[in-house]
Amino acid sequence: MVPILKLYRGYANENELIVMGHILRPTTRSDYNFEKKSLKNARSVINLFKIKTIGNYDVYLHYGNEIIHTKTLEDGYFKFCIPLKTPNDFGWQNYHVSHNYQDKMYTCKGTYIRPHDGNLGIISDIDDTFLVSHTKKILKKIYILLFKNVNKRKIFEDVVPHYQALSTAGRNNKSEKNAFFYISSSEWNLYYFITKFTKIHQLPRAVILLKNIKTGLFDFFKSGRGDHNHKFDKIKHVLEFYPNLKYVLLGDDSQKDPYLYENICKIFPITVKAVYIRQTGRRPKAQVTAVLDNLSSLAVEVCYFKHSSEAIAHSKKIGIIQ
Repeated sequence: MVPILKLYRGYANENELIVMGHILRPTTRSDYNFEKKSLKNARSVINLFKIKTIGNYDVYLHYGNEIIHTKTLEDGYFKFCIPLKTPNDFGWQNYHVSHNYQDKMYTCKGTYIRPHDGNLGIISDIDDTFLVSHTKKILKKIYILLFKNVNKRKIFEDVVPHYQALSTAGRNNKSEKNAFFYISSSEWNLYYFITKFTKIHQLPRAVILLKNIKTGLFDFFKSGRGDHNHKFDKIKHVLEFYPNLKYVLLGDDSQKDPYLYENICKIFPITVKAVYIRQTGRRPKAQVTAVLDNLSSLAVEVCYFKHSSEAIAHSKKIGIIQ
């Protein structure tokens, strides 16, 4: 059986292209079926975590007239970071990665974005920021993930018009989009679930950066939990990769987003334009309010909101969106 090649959305600036993916061991299990119900959906989701990766496996990026060779890391992850010799086009573009199995080449197509010239980038968390996940209620979160297929998962009201407005903010040509990144503590195992959910709800197409892949059933019950430092590192990397953009950060108060965003703003004091934090409980949290007050003292616009309609009104008030 042929090893499985999974590709993720990449990104580029004027100097560098970054694309990534995983190589998985072949399996007789079918891919996750987004239409399944109840127990069948639960079985599909669990299978996403019952995978095996292949380390030190040869993969090849096809770029222009070149074929660039690397090998997967121990966990089956690969990442190509290559210099761009000539400027490439703006917007979403295709790339191709292949691997050789028993003297036959297998190739997959992925996409990457080089953002149009502009002044805005948007970074958003996923769980309980736009996808209703009940992160603080662990048993409820697991139940929903297992028994609610992607078509039945809920999105917060008015998220879509807010994100769509941010996507085209400041652009006369509405075909040009601002750069969007969804950065989460969910694992790479859930990548295709997330892409399907965002497509169903017509959220802006985004680069998705997730946590290290998991390869065991026990890991499923810890999904999205644990250390969130990887989110800080990935957000920091994006701001360094596109230093000329101003950023809007969107998260929620169920975990560590306010504190991660506070640290980012301290390191990039003129880069972050606004921070939005969704209130997930009945009342605002005093510690979160204190963090946002501190950000206000750094001239960062802040909005601690219960409903996305409040966030939309705030974005209009400060002139981010029309």
